[in-house]
Amino acid sequence: MRNYHVRLLNLHSAADAASLMRQIGTDTHGVSLMKNKMVHYSFRVGPLPAAAANIIKQEMLSVGGEAAVTRGVINCSAQASDAILSATRKQYRNFCRKLRAQPFSLAQMADRIEAALRHQEKDEGLPFHCRDIEVDLKKRSLVMGILNVTPDSFSDGSLYLDPEKALAQARRMVKEGADIIDIGGESTRPGAARVEEPEELRRVVPVIEALRAEFPGLPLSIDTYKSRVADAALKAGADIVNDISAFNFDPEMAEVTARHEAWACLMHIQGTPQKMQENPCYEDLFAEICAYFENSIARAVAAGVKREKLILDPGIGFGKTLEHNLLLLKHLREFTGFGLPLLIGTSRKSFIGKLSGAPVTERLPGSIATVALALAGGANLARVHDVAATRQALTVIDAAKNVKR
Repeated sequence: MRNYHVRLLNLHSAADAASLMRQIGTDTHGVSLMKNKMVHYSFRVGPLPAAAANIIKQEMLSVGGEAAVTRGVINCSAQASDAILSATRKQYRNFCRKLRAQPFSLAQMADRIEAALRHQEKDEGLPFHCRDIEVDLKKRSLVMGILNVTPDSFSDGSLYLDPEKALAQARRMVKEGADIIDIGGESTRPGAARVEEPEELRRVVPVIEALRAEFPGLPLSIDTYKSRVADAALKAGADIVNDISAFNFDPEMAEVTARHEAWACLMHIQGTPQKMQENPCYEDLFAEICAYFENSIARAVAAGVKREKLILDPGIGFGKTLEHNLLLLKHLREFTGFGLPLLIGTSRKSFIGKLSGAPVTERLPGSIATVALALAGGANLARVHDVAATRQALTVIDAAKNVKR
């Protein structure tokens, strides 16, 4: 009796498929023909009017793919529907070509599908150039060290309120491998009290000025949602605006960021820090966060911020339940379709404590686990308290992500 081996393959791209075919001696022409047929992608698109959903389904089936829509679309008893699409790269190419001949702005949908696929497949990845950091974020992930100059942050409140202690901590994080230092003068933990602008400026500006003088090539980030604080911080030497509201709390923030030609981290939040954890709920977690990002990206670009200088953060713990946080970690790749870097901020957060029972000072193993999950799911930057351990973890994860078959 013959003994055949059967092995499940984990193919992430057409390049993976081509490499495996070359290993077994497939003809070069055959590799070229088949590689785009071996990797499947799934998208959720919508909302679509019933007639458009019917077109989507018919055109996808015509190229050999699958499309799931709401029951009742076929006889228009349902007025609207999302669609879930599943097809190979080659089938999507044919599908998008067909969509461009259809009404209901389906040509625009085709463009967005193609852009998302190109982002998944291209080798050059995501360029990040800020001060002395010039990397491809698909090949090297970055550590953003947290520097809270606050009296009430959930993990390290009051530890670095004194400017000299803040500088000492920043030096420690740089030595441990921090690529970026994120300076914040107001705690945004659940229920935190709002800090007035003069006090926030008093806390952060001297630290930024001192760090810029000591580390001229180090990217610095200002963690604020107030435009006047951001403006002063950028003038003092900051390079990145890390806004928990994604330019939604302060209408002037986008213009300030554009005027300074700064980078921006746009984070999703439901509600405000004072009330965000009071029964957060969503009809569709991922759809609502994606719509939020789309609006914030459009606002930033309209104000003059370069799209390639935007970073997205799904806002773990900001208006999210334990289940929401876990779902975001598990399915983070759904946000990679924007073609922008993803930042994850899970360090020492309460959901790790809920799962493990560990107090805030003993959550490093859980924090590292969340970072590993996030990077495997498409994250590119990790905002953390524990720089040395995270830097080591990211080095190993990046090596595994970049190895070729």
